[in-house]
Amino acid sequence: MIYVILLRRISITGGRMLHSTKISIVCWLFACYSYDVMPKLTIITPVYNGERFIESCLKTVVGQNCPDIEHLIVDGGSQDKTTEIVKQYAQKYPHLRWISEKDSGQSDAMNKGIALAHGNIISFLNADDFYEPNVLTRVLTIFKDLPEPSLLVGNCNVWDNRGIMYVNQPRKLRLEDLLMGTDIHPHPFNPSAYFYHKSLHQKIGLYDTNEHYVLDLDFIFRAVQAAKVKYVDETWGNYRFIEGTKTFEDHKRGESDKRAAALNNRHLESLPLFCQLRIRIKRYMIKSFRKRSQFFYFFIRIQFYFRNPREIAEFFKRTSRRISEKLKHT
Repeated sequence: MIYVILLRRISITGGRMLHSTKISIVCWLFACYSYDVMPKLTIITPVYNGERFIESCLKTVVGQNCPDIEHLIVDGGSQDKTTEIVKQYAQKYPHLRWISEKDSGQSDAMNKGIALAHGNIISFLNADDFYEPNVLTRVLTIFKDLPEPSLLVGNCNVWDNRGIMYVNQPRKLRLEDLLMGTDIHPHPFNPSAYFYHKSLHQKIGLYDTNEHYVLDLDFIFRAVQAAKVKYVDETWGNYRFIEGTKTFEDHKRGESDKRAAALNNRHLESLPLFCQLRIRIKRYMIKSFRKRSQFFYFFIRIQFYFRNPREIAEFFKRTSRRISEKLKHT
């Protein structure tokens, strides 16, 4: 529309305009055009030696068929075939950009991606994770009505080698709710299911380069305090919790829960004393109620079997079948 108006004004004056004025208008028009075609969403994939999954990661973004995106690969100097695969795809797909250089860990790579991002909305997609179909178009549609900065959160499938274990549904996203603990109010487990404005980092800072495991949780704790948070009860992301991945190996060593608890306490202790006490009391009451409920359920089952002794044999049959099925899959 602006372009048409300028052309009309130039034609009215017979095309007589100063050379410098013409250059200024051309530059301004080019800037407007560049802004219009600039991707609205930047998907950042930090990766190191990720040849096992990087191609499926690239394909999941291509398969979204969403024009208003760019996919930025931040490689940490991989020694395997990761960069070869990325290079092949970059030659075919103009939305794909990549760099490869040494970094100081995943959080450092993520910060590099933020600095290089052209979009005003950011999503992180780890090489071993993937989106549900048509998610990116859906997300961009929702962002049209959201103020800046916003954090948009959906659900995430959590997979092991046998299939979907459960669906992460982070319905409660106030800081006070999240600090109750994952067993009470689960936080968003994986960035494939949440998106946010790049400008959010101007308020909360970048990812902590000293944190290599619970950096996503630390970001969530800070983000919910500064952003307009919107939860949508739709499944958007898929997170592979499988052997060989960093998070799985940390969990197997028994370290992940300790790290999350330490981070939780650090954020909790930064709150006013009254808020700390309220959260601790609520957490204690909910956990106590759950223990009592479990005991009550156990007591009811005992009564049931005393009244129906034939059911005891059926119970053992069902239990033996479940055990044999599990042994088959191991």
